[in-house]
Amino acid sequence: MSGAARALILAAGRGERMRPLSDTTPKPLLVVRGKPMIEWHLQALAGAGVREVVINTAWLEEQFPAALGDGERWGLSIRYSMEGKRFGGALETAGGIATALHWLAPKGDEAFWVVSADIFAPTFDFPDAARRAFEAGTDLGHLWLVPNPPFHPQGDFALDADGRLAREGVRAWTYANLALLRPAIVADVAPERAPRSGRGSSAPPPPAASAVRRGRRVEQRRHPRTRGGAGHRMALMEP
Repeated sequence: MSGAARALILAAGRGERMRPLSDTTPKPLLVVRGKPMIEWHLQALAGAGVREVVINTAWLEEQFPAALGDGERWGLSIRYSMEGKRFGGALETAGGIATALHWLAPKGDEAFWVVSADIFAPTFDFPDAARRAFEAGTDLGHLWLVPNPPFHPQGDFALDADGRLAREGVRAWTYANLALLRPAIVADVAPERAPRSGRGSSAPPPPAASAVRRGRRVEQRRHPRTRGGAGHRMALMEP
């Protein structure tokens, strides 16, 4: 597979933990170190060679096109998948991905980046080498993990005796909300409805969690720490 990767930025959440700030401004548009959080991702994606980005929105979603436009200022083409539920629950992660697939993977098999808009990872550079290595394999997903932070001591995953990630056991690892995915990971998730869409106007626990519950195996392996990487990754695999 060749060509530039596409990306989905998940921005449909209500931002409950940032209230009252998020009562009037979507959490991804709150300013951190001089610019909205989501702009850190847009700049990094553009720097990594990504040219097309889909942003899914729900809570106060009309503010996103007004603030970000069509992406031209970053050398990007932005589409908005506007899910339209003002309470911010939207379609959840898997539903949001499935609904945007026709933009993310128009040929049906392209790998794409997924990142949560409300995380601050200013040194993560969406490494193209990782994307190309992922495309050369057969895994459904490639997720970045971090050691459990103080605010999430229970973690998301444990390692079993074979070095695979599992829900059972001591969960020492937390999903970092950064991933490479293939369309097949949401093959059994029907898009909720056609989103309101357009270029520069309107156009999902992590996917790993639902995949594990459906019985797919999850593999974890180490790789060298990149400039923006967490030093560990995992890949979802077919059963």
